[in-house]
Amino acid sequence: MTEQAPAAESDIPGKPTSASRTTLSHIMTHNDTNLLGTVHGGVIMKLVDDAAGAVAGRHSGGPAVTASMDEMAFLEPVRVGDLVHVKAQVNWTGRTSMEIGVRVLAERWNESTPPQQVGSAYLVFAAVDADGKPRRVPPVLPETERDRRRCQEAQIRRTHRLARRKAILELREKRIAEGLGD
Repeated sequence: MTEQAPAAESDIPGKPTSASRTTLSHIMTHNDTNLLGTVHGGVIMKLVDDAAGAVAGRHSGGPAVTASMDEMAFLEPVRVGDLVHVKAQVNWTGRTSMEIGVRVLAERWNESTPPQQVGSAYLVFAAVDADGKPRRVPPVLPETERDRRRCQEAQIRRTHRLARRKAILELREKRIAEGLGD
């Protein structure tokens, strides 16, 4: 079900979840808004990708590129003046790829109310070398029960991603064999 090697069997030492966990914070301005006066979803997605990329680079010890983003959920609108916090961590690692989980929180810059979750996403990053070829990543070592649950959930999402990809490729091959094109 998983390509993740147990830490004891890997030739690369594992890293705890906390070693690469990060928070990126940004105050939203008029430059970030759409015609409705709320922050563009694409602005939030870029912040999500930036935070996830920082986590992937930290965990893998070098460059990593976005391979996929899925389950991006926008739960509440973000407005001008909101202070947005993007929290990211490695949920799961394979041989050369990692799933990064991201939570997006927003709070009014001038109020003392607690931040509210406004979005979440899962991204898969692939570690690459200087030539852009895949390279090995250290296993992630979940530290808490929450980290272990996130790792198990990430393995389920990976299984679904692979099954969906296989089904799409099989359908495409069938259409090509029938002369219906791609």
